[in-house]
Amino acid sequence: MTYETIELAVKENIAIVYLNRPPYNPLNGQLFRELSHLFDRLEQDTDIKAVIITGTGDRAFAAGADIKDMMDLNANEVLQFCQVSRLTFFKIESLSKPVIAAINGLALGGGCELALTCDIRLVSEHSKFGLPEINLGIIPGGGGTQRLQRLIGQAKAKELLYFGEMIDAAKALEIGLANRVVPLAELLPEAVALAKKLAEKPVVAMRMMKTAVNAGYHADLQTALDLEMACFGNAYASEDRREGMQSFVEKRKAQFSGR
Repeated sequence: MTYETIELAVKENIAIVYLNRPPYNPLNGQLFRELSHLFDRLEQDTDIKAVIITGTGDRAFAAGADIKDMMDLNANEVLQFCQVSRLTFFKIESLSKPVIAAINGLALGGGCELALTCDIRLVSEHSKFGLPEINLGIIPGGGGTQRLQRLIGQAKAKELLYFGEMIDAAKALEIGLANRVVPLAELLPEAVALAKKLAEKPVVAMRMMKTAVNAGYHADLQTALDLEMACFGNAYASEDRREGMQSFVEKRKAQFSGR
């Protein structure tokens, strides 16, 4: 498949995905379909160990859905659009490899929702976040009402959702929406450095860790603990577990095989 709205760069075992509709990288149906196709590829590519998503340029990660494309859709068409975006976001969120959002500017509406599906949000100092849908007479349709409150708590989420106002990078860090804030010039190098560290981790354990955290969060405590135990057992059965423990005893760096 040839991509027109996204670009892929691979550095060793790290995939860097660029949203490529500058200057604001708005999200439309074609971009979602291309992202969906790409993340199917990334899931199957055993050489890729970590993924970075960022925007082209320095003005926006993604400044929301493409309103010009959306405004004339009928109810059935907009529902189909929401279903495509929802499936794409789920694929990103459930990817068996860690995903870093390198947020290089505005992350509004669907762009903020996309960032919420990532495991880590690395943010440039001039970035801004917001879910302004209320000001357009709609509500978020890509998971914003649900993922945001699970990440930062219901009270803070309601404040952002109800007022539809933007917050800066410092505020995003304060409320837990951002993991780290760095100067723009350092954003992608820092994201790559973090991705390299994650790529060095044992593959099976990382996959089981992500499964336990993501799936366990939505379950009651006992069910989540049972899930954790099952994931622990899978990780313990891996060859990398044996290598990890053996290297610890022998006081050397582990040489993980990914099995």
